[in-house]
Amino acid sequence: MNTTSGLHDHLGYWLRRLSDEVHGRFEAELDRHGVTVSQWGVMISVFHGHDTTKAVAAHMDIDPGAVSRLVDRLAVKGLIRREPDPVSRRTVRLVLTEQGQSLVPELAEIADRNDTHYFGSLDADRRRQLEEWIRHLVGEAHPAPHTPPERSER
Repeated sequence: MNTTSGLHDHLGYWLRRLSDEVHGRFEAELDRHGVTVSQWGVMISVFHGHDTTKAVAAHMDIDPGAVSRLVDRLAVKGLIRREPDPVSRRTVRLVLTEQGQSLVPELAEIADRNDTHYFGSLDADRRRQLEEWIRHLVGEAHPAPHTPPERSER
């Protein structure tokens, strides 16, 4: 008798399958607008006030260099631009163009429909519980790095 677990015995397999399906369907819908899932992540982050590369990277939990490359691609598409911060010469602000600003709500609606397609059969309590479990498991696997307190300048 073989007691070695099989592929379908692993929760990770099913989570990856679900993630691939949710991502793939969303990517296909966004592609109609010339935007990738990662680019949408930057756009929706800037739309909600994360207006520097560092802030977007922290919000999306990705490398600032990756955000910078995504912003470069979005700038070529005319959806975002970089502007100098009037207060700090070292800070560059990310600003959605008029086209980007008007596209974000449409893309967010696509994201909402995609979520409904996959998770709409869950009632509000089960959906909340699933989100809590996922957030907990992601937090367990990737605890937030220790950030030393900022020094006050004298």
